Amino acid sequence: MPDIRRAEAGLLRDRLREPRRHMQAVVGPRQVGKTTLVRWALKACRLPFHYVSADDPGSLSEGWLRQQWEIGRVRAAESGRKGAVLAIDELQKLPRWSEQAKRLWDEDTAARRSLRVVVLGSSPLLLQRGMTESLAGRFEAIRVPHWSFGEMRKAFKFDLEHYLVFGGYPGAAPLVHDQARWAAHVRESLIETTLNLDVLQMARVDKPALLRRLFEFACSHSGRQLSYHKMLGQLHDAGNTTTLAHYLRLLESAGMVRGIEKYAGELVRQRASSPKLQVLNNALMTALSGNLPRHLLESPEQRGQLVESAVGAHLANAAAMGQCRLFHWREGDREVDFVIERAGSVIAIEVKSGRRRDGLPGMAAFLRQWPRARPLLVGADGVGIEEFLLKPVQAWFE
Repeated sequence: MPDIRRAEAGLLRDRLREPRRHMQAVVGPRQVGKTTLVRWALKACRLPFHYVSADDPGSLSEGWLRQQWEIGRVRAAESGRKGAVLAIDELQKLPRWSEQAKRLWDEDTAARRSLRVVVLGSSPLLLQRGMTESLAGRFEAIRVPHWSFGEMRKAFKFDLEHYLVFGGYPGAAPLVHDQARWAAHVRESLIETTLNLDVLQMARVDKPALLRRLFEFACSHSGRQLSYHKMLGQLHDAGNTTTLAHYLRLLESAGMVRGIEKYAGELVRQRASSPKLQVLNNALMTALSGNLPRHLLESPEQRGQLVESAVGAHLANAAAMGQCRLFHWREGDREVDFVIERAGSVIAIEVKSGRRRDGLPGMAAFLRQWPRARPLLVGADGVGIEEFLLKPVQAWFE
């Protein structure tokens, strides 16, 4: 297990060893190792446990969750003061799971049972919604991000070019020797499954075809700033900008793509009308490109997009983990690729990727407005792309 995954598993292990306080919810995109992480933590915490998956068709029967919970209660009673752990995978597949979990958890609290509970699922959207609506104050979340360059290098011997093209999905990594097969796996097992089983079950989506086109558009335009009105025009849809912004948020919650808002300093920030599109894993962009992955590196324009998207994904995944806040900045034809903020400190990042620009570099203009910001050049004669991707984002603030 790569070090960062071991750190997250260690966090879960330590929380399970503490006196029972909250349910632990492990959330993150598909196929980033959530189940492996939980199994490691269960063994490491040295407590009796009952692990079960709601992926079995029999789990949909009435009373299934209570039956599994009762097994966990038996384990806890048998171990005495030490307690036990109940771990439930794919929990979001159960109808009204959060209401049932709330009732059972509150029963244990009233009875002072020492049963810890871990929930996880392949649909972070549904899991998060249930925790927010029914389990407020009763859970702690452990967020599991996409795999970084450092993790893919350590686990699969990826070099920089491999990571730029194939991204950070560990399950797909063994297939990179057969690039057509790799692309088919990402499209069918990751993209289609996430869109059909996660996003479309999360909330009401009146225009699923528009949501799908938006995802594909965001992947092909990763690194571009576009207004919602312009996006609607290019997507050939008569919908409204509010719907488009909502769909982009759903895709972000699923760990696929996001819109990066414009930096506004201390001003009240509202959701930008012209977000910068950003893919959260280069594999998504590559698999949808229609080209064999190795051909993407041959074009300076496409290689530049891969570099900038990899840097943006690195920052966006750090932001999702709470390590920083992420923005972009543009005024007129002058722009700064990324702006990150942490505890009042601001770093403006310019990526020199060789990609053709729609706007001019704007670092000097940005620093005139925010003179306390620190400039950081990534690529060219600045920090190397590989060095930047290997270093944790929070380290740049130290």
